[in-house]
Amino acid sequence: MSASDKIRNAAQDLAGKAKEAVGKATNDDSKVAEGKADQAGAHTKQAGENVKDAVKDTFKD
Repeated sequence: MSASDKIRNAAQDLAGKAKEAVGKATNDDSKVAEGKADQAGAHTKQAGENVKDAVKDTFKD
């Protein structure tokens, strides 16, 4: 995984956490749900990148 992918995933995760916190503070359930969805998306991308890295490592010469 490239460093830029890691940074983007971390940024998306942090943005999701921020949205979730704002939603909780303002009792906005839709904002909480958006934040959790953003975090889940970041975690899914991270898992996909980890699989790609594992495959690359397996087939190294």
